[in-house]
Amino acid sequence: MLQIMYKRRSVRQYTAEPVTPEQTRQILAAALLAPTGHNKKPCRFIAVSDRELLDKLAAAKEYGADFLRQAPLAVVVTADGSLSDIWMEDAAIAAAYMQLAAEALGLNSCWSQIWRRPRRGEGEETQWAEDYLRDLFALAPQVHVLAIVAVGHGAGTKQARKEDDLPWGHVSYDTQPSGRSE
Repeated sequence: MLQIMYKRRSVRQYTAEPVTPEQTRQILAAALLAPTGHNKKPCRFIAVSDRELLDKLAAAKEYGADFLRQAPLAVVVTADGSLSDIWMEDAAIAAAYMQLAAEALGLNSCWSQIWRRPRRGEGEETQWAEDYLRDLFALAPQVHVLAIVAVGHGAGTKQARKEDDLPWGHVSYDTQPSGRSE
Protein backbone atom coordinates (compact mmCIF):
# COMPACT_ATOMS: atom_id res chain seq x y z
CA MET A 1 0.00 0.00 0.00
CA LEU A 2 2.79 2.46 0.83
CA GLN A 3 4.39 1.85 -2.57
CA ILE A 4 1.08 2.77 -4.21
CA MET A 5 0.85 5.90 -2.05
CA TYR A 6 4.39 7.01 -2.91
CA LYS A 7 3.66 6.48 -6.62
CA ARG A 8 0.24 8.18 -6.74
CA ARG A 9 0.40 11.69 -8.19
CA SER A 10 -2.28 14.02 -9.51
CA VAL A 11 -2.36 13.65 -13.29
CA ARG A 12 -4.28 16.11 -15.44
CA GLN A 13 -3.45 14.85 -18.95
CA TYR A 14 -4.74 11.53 -20.24
CA THR A 15 -4.40 9.37 -23.33
CA ALA A 16 -7.46 8.32 -25.32
CA GLU A 17 -7.19 4.76 -23.97
CA PRO A 18 -10.43 3.93 -22.16
CA VAL A 19 -10.83 2.71 -18.62
CA THR A 20 -12.32 -0.78 -18.89
CA PRO A 21 -15.66 -1.66 -17.31
CA GLU A 22 -13.84 -4.02 -14.92
CA GLN A 23 -11.41 -1.29 -13.86
CA THR A 24 -14.34 1.07 -13.34
CA ARG A 25 -16.10 -1.53 -11.22
CA GLN A 26 -13.01 -2.08 -9.07
CA ILE A 27 -12.55 1.66 -8.53
CA LEU A 28 -16.20 1.99 -7.50
CA ALA A 29 -15.85 -1.05 -5.25
CA ALA A 30 -13.00 0.73 -3.47
CA ALA A 31 -15.27 3.73 -2.91
CA LEU A 32 -18.00 1.50 -1.52
CA LEU A 33 -15.48 -0.18 0.81
CA ALA A 34 -14.45 3.15 2.35
CA PRO A 35 -15.36 3.59 6.01
CA THR A 36 -18.08 6.03 6.99
CA GLY A 37 -19.06 7.51 10.34
CA HIS A 38 -21.33 5.08 12.22
CA ASN A 39 -21.43 3.03 9.00
CA LYS A 40 -24.21 5.29 7.67
CA LYS A 41 -22.95 5.05 4.07
CA PRO A 42 -24.18 8.48 2.84
CA CYS A 43 -21.99 8.51 -0.28
CA ARG A 44 -23.29 8.03 -3.80
CA PHE A 45 -21.20 7.92 -6.96
CA ILE A 46 -21.93 8.84 -10.57
CA ALA A 47 -19.51 7.20 -13.03
CA VAL A 48 -19.30 9.21 -16.26
CA SER A 49 -17.62 8.11 -19.49
CA ASP A 50 -19.91 9.82 -22.01
CA ARG A 51 -17.79 12.44 -23.81
CA GLU A 52 -20.55 15.08 -23.95
CA LEU A 53 -21.24 14.69 -20.24
CA LEU A 54 -17.51 14.83 -19.43
CA ASP A 55 -17.39 18.19 -21.25
CA LYS A 56 -20.25 19.40 -19.07
CA LEU A 57 -18.39 18.25 -15.94
CA ALA A 58 -15.32 20.19 -17.11
CA ALA A 59 -17.50 23.31 -17.17
CA ALA A 60 -18.73 22.77 -13.62
CA LYS A 61 -16.52 25.42 -12.10
CA GLU A 62 -14.69 28.58 -13.02
CA TYR A 63 -11.25 26.96 -13.16
CA GLY A 64 -9.55 23.71 -12.19
CA ALA A 65 -11.76 21.20 -13.99
CA ASP A 66 -10.70 21.49 -17.66
CA PHE A 67 -8.71 18.26 -17.44
CA LEU A 68 -12.01 16.37 -17.19
CA ARG A 69 -12.53 17.02 -20.93
CA GLN A 70 -9.84 14.50 -21.84
CA ALA A 71 -10.31 11.98 -19.02
CA PRO A 72 -11.93 8.74 -20.15
CA LEU A 73 -13.70 8.37 -16.80
CA ALA A 74 -14.85 10.74 -14.10
CA VAL A 75 -16.61 9.86 -10.87
CA VAL A 76 -18.81 12.47 -9.26
CA VAL A 77 -18.58 12.00 -5.49
CA THR A 78 -21.79 12.93 -3.69
CA ALA A 79 -23.25 12.35 -0.25
CA ASP A 80 -26.68 12.63 1.31
CA GLY A 81 -26.35 15.20 4.08
CA SER A 82 -29.59 14.02 5.69
CA LEU A 83 -27.95 10.68 6.49
CA SER A 84 -24.83 11.99 8.18
CA ASP A 85 -23.49 15.26 9.56
CA ILE A 86 -19.98 14.15 8.55
CA TRP A 87 -20.85 13.45 4.93
CA MET A 88 -17.90 15.55 3.75
CA GLU A 89 -15.33 13.45 5.60
CA ASP A 90 -16.99 10.25 4.42
CA ALA A 91 -16.99 11.42 0.80
CA ALA A 92 -13.35 12.54 1.01
CA ILE A 93 -12.26 9.14 2.29
CA ALA A 94 -14.18 7.41 -0.51
CA ALA A 95 -12.57 9.67 -3.12
CA ALA A 96 -9.11 8.92 -1.73
CA TYR A 97 -9.83 5.19 -1.79
CA MET A 98 -10.82 5.51 -5.47
CA GLN A 99 -7.57 7.28 -6.28
CA LEU A 100 -5.51 4.61 -4.54
CA ALA A 101 -7.44 1.85 -6.33
CA ALA A 102 -6.88 3.57 -9.68
CA GLU A 103 -3.14 3.71 -8.98
CA ALA A 104 -3.12 0.04 -7.98
CA LEU A 105 -4.76 -0.75 -11.33
CA GLY A 106 -2.05 1.12 -13.25
CA LEU A 107 -4.26 4.16 -13.85
CA ASN A 108 -3.85 7.79 -12.89
CA SER A 109 -6.29 10.21 -11.31
CA CYS A 110 -6.89 13.77 -10.19
CA TRP A 111 -9.38 15.27 -7.76
CA SER A 112 -11.36 18.36 -8.73
CA GLN A 113 -12.95 20.09 -5.74
CA ILE A 114 -16.62 21.04 -6.24
CA TRP A 115 -17.92 21.84 -2.76
CA ARG A 116 -17.86 25.61 -2.16
CA ARG A 117 -16.32 26.37 -5.55
CA PRO A 118 -17.80 29.07 -7.82
CA ARG A 119 -18.94 28.69 -11.38
CA ARG A 120 -19.31 31.78 -13.52
CA GLY A 121 -22.90 32.02 -14.67
CA GLU A 122 -24.65 34.09 -17.30
CA GLY A 123 -23.47 37.72 -17.26
CA GLU A 124 -21.92 38.60 -13.91
CA GLU A 125 -24.04 36.18 -11.90
CA THR A 126 -22.08 33.55 -9.99
CA GLN A 127 -23.43 30.07 -9.43
CA TRP A 128 -21.96 27.39 -7.19
CA ALA A 129 -20.40 24.41 -8.97
CA GLU A 130 -22.42 22.10 -6.73
CA ASP A 131 -25.69 23.71 -7.86
CA TYR A 132 -24.69 23.31 -11.51
CA LEU A 133 -24.11 19.58 -10.94
CA ARG A 134 -27.25 19.27 -8.84
CA ASP A 135 -29.20 20.60 -11.85
CA LEU A 136 -27.27 18.48 -14.36
CA PHE A 137 -27.99 15.23 -12.51
CA ALA A 138 -31.32 16.21 -10.89
CA LEU A 139 -29.91 15.64 -7.41
CA ALA A 140 -32.12 16.11 -4.37
CA PRO A 141 -31.48 19.24 -2.27
CA GLN A 142 -29.94 17.28 0.61
CA VAL A 143 -27.37 15.65 -1.69
CA HIS A 144 -24.02 17.45 -1.73
CA VAL A 145 -21.28 17.17 -4.33
CA LEU A 146 -17.81 17.09 -2.81
CA ALA A 147 -15.59 16.44 -5.83
CA ILE A 148 -15.11 14.87 -9.21
CA VAL A 149 -12.30 12.33 -9.59
CA ALA A 150 -10.86 11.97 -13.09
CA VAL A 151 -9.38 8.58 -13.97
CA GLY A 152 -7.40 7.42 -16.97
CA HIS A 153 -4.06 6.47 -18.45
CA GLY A 154 -1.75 9.40 -17.86
CA ALA A 155 -0.03 11.09 -20.78
CA GLY A 156 3.56 11.32 -19.59
CA THR A 157 5.01 10.31 -16.26
CA LYS A 158 5.60 11.88 -12.89
CA GLN A 159 8.27 10.79 -10.48
CA ALA A 160 7.19 8.86 -7.42
CA ARG A 161 7.73 10.59 -4.11
CA LYS A 162 10.53 9.40 -1.86
CA GLU A 163 10.48 9.02 1.89
CA ASP A 164 13.14 11.72 2.21
CA ASP A 165 10.82 14.18 0.40
CA LEU A 166 8.13 13.92 3.08
CA PRO A 167 7.68 16.86 5.51
CA TRP A 168 8.79 14.92 8.59
CA GLY A 169 8.78 18.14 10.62
CA HIS A 170 4.99 17.89 10.62
CA VAL A 171 5.22 14.76 12.77
CA SER A 172 6.00 14.42 16.45
CA TYR A 173 5.76 11.72 19.04
CA ASP A 174 3.97 12.60 22.26
CA THR A 175 4.39 16.38 21.74
CA GLN A 176 3.26 19.11 19.39
CA PRO A 177 4.89 18.91 15.91
CA SER A 178 7.85 21.29 15.57
CA GLY A 179 7.35 22.09 11.87
CA ARG A 180 5.38 25.15 10.82
CA SER A 181 2.16 24.75 8.85
CA GLU A 182 2.78 25.48 5.20
